[in-house]
Amino acid sequence: MPRKVRQLIADLEKAGFLNRGGKGSHRNFTHPKGLRVTMSGGAGEDAKHYQERDLRRALVAVKDN
Repeated sequence: MPRKVRQLIADLEKAGFLNRGGKGSHRNFTHPKGLRVTMSGGAGEDAKHYQERDLRRALVAVKDN
């Protein structure tokens, strides 16, 4: 069962990303180290496979820097 978009957002915020808002269902997150991630979809929707992939890549990039 796929995770929900709200769970991905919680993981981003836990890693230090800040929600900079967005347009419609899109949310732009930035990290003090200069990384940017965009999440789309309603909070209760199932996350897409590419959103999970983008989250993993962002968390690895934060950890490596």
